[in-house]
Amino acid sequence: MPGWQTLYAELKDKNFEIISVAQDTGGAKDAAPWITKANPQYTALIDETQIITRLYDMVNVPTAVWINEKGKIVRPNETAYVDNRYKVMHGLDATEYLNAIRDWASNGDKSAFVLSEDELKARLAPQQEDHAQASAEFALAEFLSHQGLAQDAIPHYKEAQRLNPDNWNYKRQAWALTNAEKDYGTNWGKEVQKLGTKPYYPPRKLKAEKH
Repeated sequence: MPGWQTLYAELKDKNFEIISVAQDTGGAKDAAPWITKANPQYTALIDETQIITRLYDMVNVPTAVWINEKGKIVRPNETAYVDNRYKVMHGLDATEYLNAIRDWASNGDKSAFVLSEDELKARLAPQQEDHAQASAEFALAEFLSHQGLAQDAIPHYKEAQRLNPDNWNYKRQAWALTNAEKDYGTNWGKEVQKLGTKPYYPPRKLKAEKH
């Protein structure tokens, strides 16, 4: 099963580009060793203020957005695995998603996986008020963290998680900066167990309606 680099090598001659963004408050100190080890041939950026999480309303990783040559989103946020290493956890087969990307690279706007205007509007609905407030709380927490005020940031990270409890990016980043058990009374494993039968990732609907 190919990874992103293999897929990029396969499709780059079809006007296909990948821009990966590591969303990590630790910046290059934490993210760069992983990028260096992977040695990607596509563009790899580091977002240490989590702008992508907030502006695109992303709630988990890996997440992808498809953007065409004109800078228009043709598929908004969705789970974007291109291999099956963690399929036992999330149950998503990467093959279907890979084939959708290949179809888009070959057919552009005529691809069956490019969403209609109505579908895009439905999927890109404005943020709920709670989620917008969560974004502001998270941004404040990130600012305080960058100022070296990790303990002052904790109440704002907690409030962001309370207002948008399904946002795993908020949880993951907050817990990585301090002691999750001590400061938040939880950890990633415990939170996953709490899900029960609820999926860790939102269900993915790949096939677009005919348009």
